[in-house]
Amino acid sequence: MPKVRIKRTSTVSVPKREHGTSVLSALRQVRELIVHGKLSPGTWIVEGELAKRLNLSRTPTRAALQWLQQEGYILEQRTATKARMIVSPLTKEDANELYSVIGRLEGLAGRITAALPKAERMVVVNQLKSLNQQLTDVKGDPSKQGAIFDVDRDFHRLVVGSGAGPRLRSWHKTIEPQVERYWRLYASSIMSDLQFSINEHNDIIRALTAGDADKVERCLQVNWENGCERLGRVIDVFGERGSW
Repeated sequence: MPKVRIKRTSTVSVPKREHGTSVLSALRQVRELIVHGKLSPGTWIVEGELAKRLNLSRTPTRAALQWLQQEGYILEQRTATKARMIVSPLTKEDANELYSVIGRLEGLAGRITAALPKAERMVVVNQLKSLNQQLTDVKGDPSKQGAIFDVDRDFHRLVVGSGAGPRLRSWHKTIEPQVERYWRLYASSIMSDLQFSINEHNDIIRALTAGDADKVERCLQVNWENGCERLGRVIDVFGERGSW
């Protein structure tokens, strides 16, 4: 008898692919709502209401919330009778940890950038000078608050992107939006201290120009340490958000 060939079908179904896409979509949308303060610190998250807001089913929404809980954007509060999820509060303790971690990550990346051949390093230096000049140009204009954040972020991203490998870039990308939450909520009160950050950026630029890896690392860490101290003074005045 002739052999009958059976055509095998793929074990990966279309709904699974669609589910994966929905989870990523929910993840991006909820993270953005949290980072931009549209889901404010301490807000109680009702899964069904959030899924409706995102125009998604509850399954990918639940998966996204679990993911964001692992990243620290969401906390689970448990009592004797129930559990609920809330948007993580903005606290001095949390800020201290985040700023310390991101400072060390950027310091490691800065060391690698400082070791680049001089011609490559100077390209980075000139780009950093241009970004820092932009900060100087707009620091006195309150309407440029959003632009100031973007320029400052580009400054730090350039240092990381020029030196970090894929793993270090991935870690930095994960923690950067968590730090951004603090900037966006307290930005108007930090603006008056912007010149201090500009001066610290100049220290980073000078160290990179000299190719001094130790100093570049330390200057980046100092920029974040001082930034955290400036933030802490603001939190002392206005209080922690979502912590009650």
